[in-house]
Amino acid sequence: MGAAADPDDQHVKVAVRCRPLNEEEAAMNAAEIVTVSPDQGTIVLKSKKRGDPEKRFTFDNVFGPDSKQLDIYNICARKIVDSVLEGYNGTIFAYGQTGTGKTFTMEGVRSIPEKKGIIPNSFAHIFGEISKAGGDVKFLVRVSYLEIYNEDICDLLSKDMKKKLEVKERPDVGVYVKDLHQFSVKSAEDMDKIMTVGNKNRSVGSTKMNSHSSRSHAIFTITIERCDQGLDGKGHLRMGKLHLVDLAGSERQAKTGATGKRLKEATKINLSLSTLGNVISALVDGKSSHVPYRDSKLTRLLQDSLGGNSRTVMLANISPASYNADETHATLRYANRAKNIKNKAHINEDPKDAMLREFQKEIEALKAQLDSVGGPGDMSGSEEEYIDENGKPVKVKKRNKKKSLDDAEIAAIKEQLDKEKKELLETTNMEAAEKDKISKELAAREKELQKTQQEKKKLAEKLSMLEGKLIVGGVDLLEKAKEQQLLLDQSFKELEATTKKQEKIREEIEEKEQEKLMVEEKYGNLQEEAAGKTKKLQKINQMYKSAKAEVFQFPYIVTKIQSISHTSSMIMYCEIY
Repeated sequence: MGAAADPDDQHVKVAVRCRPLNEEEAAMNAAEIVTVSPDQGTIVLKSKKRGDPEKRFTFDNVFGPDSKQLDIYNICARKIVDSVLEGYNGTIFAYGQTGTGKTFTMEGVRSIPEKKGIIPNSFAHIFGEISKAGGDVKFLVRVSYLEIYNEDICDLLSKDMKKKLEVKERPDVGVYVKDLHQFSVKSAEDMDKIMTVGNKNRSVGSTKMNSHSSRSHAIFTITIERCDQGLDGKGHLRMGKLHLVDLAGSERQAKTGATGKRLKEATKINLSLSTLGNVISALVDGKSSHVPYRDSKLTRLLQDSLGGNSRTVMLANISPASYNADETHATLRYANRAKNIKNKAHINEDPKDAMLREFQKEIEALKAQLDSVGGPGDMSGSEEEYIDENGKPVKVKKRNKKKSLDDAEIAAIKEQLDKEKKELLETTNMEAAEKDKISKELAAREKELQKTQQEKKKLAEKLSMLEGKLIVGGVDLLEKAKEQQLLLDQSFKELEATTKKQEKIREEIEEKEQEKLMVEEKYGNLQEEAAGKTKKLQKINQMYKSAKAEVFQFPYIVTKIQSISHTSSMIMYCEIY
């Protein structure tokens, strides 16, 4: 049974990232209607209509237009990746309107260290942590890369991109994609090369909203198996899967100008995202007995990530422009619902579909085979005498039985065979028939030796290949990615220091606010007190309206809020009058 996860990590974590105005939005003089407050974790969306309350949302983390890629990784992704290395499943996915920077957040600019996204940063992070592990820990790291295009699943690492794959489910391993290729990797560079190959096969296209628009959902999966030596001297196996998901963006045909093939793609994209929304709603409304995971391939594959055995982070990407106000509001509402999903993450101990144990068994079997591979023996045994056809006694050395031979012994036997062949050629006092018989025997022994050499070589190559797939903890495999790992670590330390300073400043501000409130409470007369408390009541009422606008999708919460609001109003009324 896996260890219980920290209760604080059971809910889906939701972060929102607002990009800067792009060139087109700036050219049309679009107003910025989004206010990001990272310290408070809030996003405020100004209303398009005068008099309507602004809409305020609170998330686990929020990032403004000037946010850094390294900070986003360290704040949102680092804990998830660390969990996967310990044997948990983890999912990080980017959601939002087309053209809001989802692919930049997930992938970034891989040639510039500071602009690398979550996926390439996770490569350096994983192998950096493996290099810090103890030498008694063994790892097996595998990757796969697929896309969901027009509701068809394609293997981005397959030579046959036209082949459509099927989603299957087994009681012992859960949901999986049949015939999906997985590749063992030993470094961050291996992962980067594989991702480059997959990206060349991914479906992209141009629309009015995005010149390089992703036309498919892509899932890059990293499976990490680890075997730790326990106090009992036995190996204890754990396995974590990290799903890195770059979703295609939601679209409005009127804005993208999509027609023909692009329109069909957009329809399928919106349909799967709508199903994702239905799944989220079903998981959080507290009443649904059915969650429609099977209504799309995307939700089927993300079944564990939403409400299941996974630690999950959702990164919602938005535009700050008034031109995209409706889409931004829809994304924020979507993300606001997602943060209420509760998962049931646990460590995957001794998983049925783990390959590390099978590899170890096969390695031991190959070693045993190598030890048992014998040769033709040698001629160093006792002498045996027999009478040749002329009646003369002939002494020959008796050949030993086969035994396991190492390379040095094989070389010695070969040298001895060559010596005997040479002596046989130089012998002049032996009958031709007898000479021919010994020659054939030497040839047979030489052939047997060659067979032994080939067998040992074949087994050794297979053993080397399998051992090459296993990674021993403590070995530095970062190579070129070492710089990226150091950059991540440095950024993380700076972030921790900044966070501590911000916490201290926040506490000081709260203390001053309390002091200010106490001063404001000291009124000169009843009229001043009534005016002050009326002002407070108006402020609370404004906050209530804003909150009510965002929870209308949860009817059972609205009643509770109305009750609280009524009680608060009555208290304020009594205080004033």
